[in-house]
Amino acid sequence: MTQRISKTKRFIMMNPIIQFFKYIYLSIKILIVVAGGHGGTRKKV
Repeated sequence: MTQRISKTKRFIMMNPIIQFFKYIYLSIKILIVVAGGHGGTRKKV
């Protein structure tokens, strides 16, 4: 007896993880933009 995980259940299981990484990725992106744009000294690396 092998049970298949339904796509909806898998989506619900995976979604919070995806959302979490998306949030971290976006927040880091925003932090880099804000730090680079509004920093005291602008240095282009």
